[in-house]
Amino acid sequence: MIRVQRQDFDVGAELARLSQGNHAIGGVCSFVGLVRDFGGGDRPVAEMTLEHYPRMTEKALAEIEAEARSRWPLEETLIIHRHGELRPGERIVLVAAASAHRQAAFEACRFLIDWLKIKAPFWKQERTPEGSRWVEARTTDDEAAAGWGKDGEEGQG
Repeated sequence: MIRVQRQDFDVGAELARLSQGNHAIGGVCSFVGLVRDFGGGDRPVAEMTLEHYPRMTEKALAEIEAEARSRWPLEETLIIHRHGELRPGERIVLVAAASAHRQAAFEACRFLIDWLKIKAPFWKQERTPEGSRWVEARTTDDEAAAGWGKDGEEGQG
């Protein structure tokens, strides 16, 4: 399931919905991303604005989800990404993977967030005391995503 939305989400309720009624699920692994109160170079951040083009974003997220499903035996997946104006401490993203076994859930969850960081078309603008600035892609995000090889194993890329 994929949702791109302005409103906040309840992590517990979302994870409960994800596995509700599916007794083949033996493990759910999740990641919640939050807005930090500092940006590049440790500059204080008062607010972050996330922009996107809906069709482009949903297509990219669907491709990321499909890739995860092709690599691991997943029962369910969940990607919720917020857009709009967000303040430090607010949730930005929830990624979850559910599988019969924990290893697949852990690996798929990490893959989903690593690829989401570089392949999902969101544009982030931080508002700081010095003014607003667009957030550049981080080399560390590219390196994390590059570590996933074509066979689904980390470190094969």
